Amino acid sequence: MTTVTPLNSLREEEHIMSTLLDLLRQEQQLLVTAEIEGLPALTNRKTALVTQMTLLSAQRHRALGKAGFPAEEAGMDAWIAASGEARDESASLWQALLQHTREAKELNRVNGMLINKQMGHTQDALQSLRPQGSTANNFYGPGGISTSLPRSRGFLAG
Repeated sequence: MTTVTPLNSLREEEHIMSTLLDLLRQEQQLLVTAEIEGLPALTNRKTALVTQMTLLSAQRHRALGKAGFPAEEAGMDAWIAASGEARDESASLWQALLQHTREAKELNRVNGMLINKQMGHTQDALQSLRPQGSTANNFYGPGGISTSLPRSRGFLAG
């Protein structure tokens, strides 16, 4: 059984974060080109990666605590300073993870803006299908003629 150390977790976290960054870039490309068919699969993969990141972060915090350091992000600097031979690798991985996290946060923010823009276009397109000045729920029938949905009356069976 492998002992869990903050360094082991960092290695895994950095690998997963790099994969997540790639997915966010793919998502952005799909959003820019309005190829929305590929988004659900990407969303599922992103969700799985974020779940893994959350578990690894908690694992790293536990390992920090067991090593006598604060079991939180702030404990990483103290742990790195005390990590001896692994100091350079640990510091490099930690800085890379922090940088990639910032990049992912920014990509996610931009992608959210692109999604909102796409939703706005969709709402505008739907609105253009409705007759002007009408507040009723109108739909087009098979002949292309606008029809209002009839209001259904409750049916009471006794």
